[in-house]
Amino acid sequence: MATINVDHINPFLLASTKILKEMCSIDAKIGKPFVKNPIFLADTMVILIGFTGEMKGQVLIAFEHPVACDIASKMMMMPVEEMNDLSRSAISELGNMIMGNTATVFSTKGIAIDITPPTVGKGTMSFTSSFAQNICIPLEYEGGNKIEINIAIKGDR
Repeated sequence: MATINVDHINPFLLASTKILKEMCSIDAKIGKPFVKNPIFLADTMVILIGFTGEMKGQVLIAFEHPVACDIASKMMMMPVEEMNDLSRSAISELGNMIMGNTATVFSTKGIAIDITPPTVGKGTMSFTSSFAQNICIPLEYEGGNKIEINIAIKGDR
């Protein structure tokens, strides 16, 4: 399996922290990247967005249920205690904004990518692919709340 060029991880992190700040007023702290087998437990919500073009791969943005509710609350500016269609739509749009911004950052570096529509899942899930190893970068905010950005890239140049 191929490895990921570190320069290709930074645009995802830049976009993620920027969108979390702008849309949710979250100052996320970037944690230490690690290789992770992309398996998620029952209480986890995952946004899956693929990308194609000069680089191909997928991003899995994972939140435990309380964190997903907190982020949806901040986006919708109202309390969210359980995820419903509206709050799932907000979370899905967050993923779309992060990846759209990521594509813009890559374009400034001369790398063109297109993103797929987001898919949101909840529950026990595992993902396998022929991409590079899954690199997980935790983003932490407000007392230990954590968002995991999982990145796997094929055809890294």
